[in-house]
Amino acid sequence: MFKRATGLRYYRFLKNLHGNLLFDWYMEIGCRSGESFAPVRSKTIAVDPFFRSEINIIGKKPALHVFQQTSDDFFASGYLANNRIKLGVSFLDGMHLFEYLLRDFINTEARSAANGVIMLHDVVPFNHEMTTRDLANLPSGAWTGDVWKLLPILQTYRPDLKLTMIDARPTGLLCVSNLAPRNRILSQNYDLICREYTDLSLETYGVEKFGESFAFTNAGDFISNGFPLFTAASIEADRALIPKRITP
Repeated sequence: MFKRATGLRYYRFLKNLHGNLLFDWYMEIGCRSGESFAPVRSKTIAVDPFFRSEINIIGKKPALHVFQQTSDDFFASGYLANNRIKLGVSFLDGMHLFEYLLRDFINTEARSAANGVIMLHDVVPFNHEMTTRDLANLPSGAWTGDVWKLLPILQTYRPDLKLTMIDARPTGLLCVSNLAPRNRILSQNYDLICREYTDLSLETYGVEKFGESFAFTNAGDFISNGFPLFTAASIEADRALIPKRITP
């Protein structure tokens, strides 16, 4: 039996998060339309190989840096390190193959503040079809790929991390905190992890085993409680930009 996320839709969760809290730097990977980061009021970095945005994506942000490239190319550029950027909160929703998300997590944690939070999307599939790795035969509905594997990978290789699974519809939102930017366990074992997990299907791993490995945190309650995981990464609300139209 699949364990399904039935709480607040993830777009609404993100909108509530950014409406209530301000961060110094926020980064999003995999954000084609820009809808997910449009409500952000923090300095923002957006990475996607092909943007298609028709909405106001800068809004109240003091700065928006848009990179139309793959996440691997973005991290390889050294932009974050060269500009001494420490990420407060990040949302990773790029290529839905676990090895890509694992690389994105490794690179993001290395440039995050220790009190930061990294959100991983699509880690709770609700059928086998959506977990396929076959890019030539994707399902007509939702496609999560096999990024569900990040949960057992982090539980096995990084038990020091705090993993909080928000029941955000439709496919969950894994919030990772207690970050250790200098930890190299995942990068040192990357090839081993890929050999171990690439051919592993959710059916073989066990749907019930996967469901028993986490408990959902209610998104509505989490919001009502003031986003407890994120407050340490937030900055003073009075630092938010209030755009003003200048008239001649």
